Amino acid sequence: MSFASSKPKIVVLTGAGISAESGLATFRGSDGLWEGHRVEDVASPEGWARNPELVLEFYNQRRKAARAAQPNEGHRALVALEQSFEVVVVTQNVDDLHERAGSSHVIHLHGKLFESRSTRYEELVYPMTTDRIELGDCCEKGHQLRPNIVWFGEAVPLMERAIEEAATAALFMVVGTSLQVYPAAGLVNYAPSGCPIYVIDPTQPPLTTRRNVHFIAEPASLGVPRVVTQLLAEA
Repeated sequence: MSFASSKPKIVVLTGAGISAESGLATFRGSDGLWEGHRVEDVASPEGWARNPELVLEFYNQRRKAARAAQPNEGHRALVALEQSFEVVVVTQNVDDLHERAGSSHVIHLHGKLFESRSTRYEELVYPMTTDRIELGDCCEKGHQLRPNIVWFGEAVPLMERAIEEAATAALFMVVGTSLQVYPAAGLVNYAPSGCPIYVIDPTQPPLTTRRNVHFIAEPASLGVPRVVTQLLAEA
């Protein structure tokens, strides 16, 4: 495969699988729980309304775990792609491992773990200076802070931007996601017709409606470096 332009765009959709290899728990385990909690209890507006203290402590612990984790070979390989390509990483993950690896253009569809925001004014977003948000921590207008995370039932504000990037991709990669969580899972359908699609995951997510799909049944830390090496050699 060869590209016509000197700096073609590669859009990469990443999911929990790539973070799992850095030791972070996947969003939903085989038992339907996330770190021992029902997802509805810690990742929904209803769960927040029922028990905000539980939700805050849950994300406080997720920040502690994410802070201790390190980017893996999958994260680092995506950075290497920037030698020859414009690379846009669209991630469903809320950790900062892509940024810490060195990726320069990352879109967080589901929010950022290391940011807080006002419960009343969504535009009031703050970088975290510690790993904790406590009950009583308020925005500048006096309202309780919450994690800047997109919970189930909430709109995905950066989806339109991600769609615009996907629509201009010369190549699309799917890494570490089962393509089961929408609307993120539908992003691949916005890639141009005929755009090569590389799916890197130990399982084979459903992509029956697309042509020119290449499945690499490997974890991100193995499959991504393999594909990146190939793409850089052919660039």
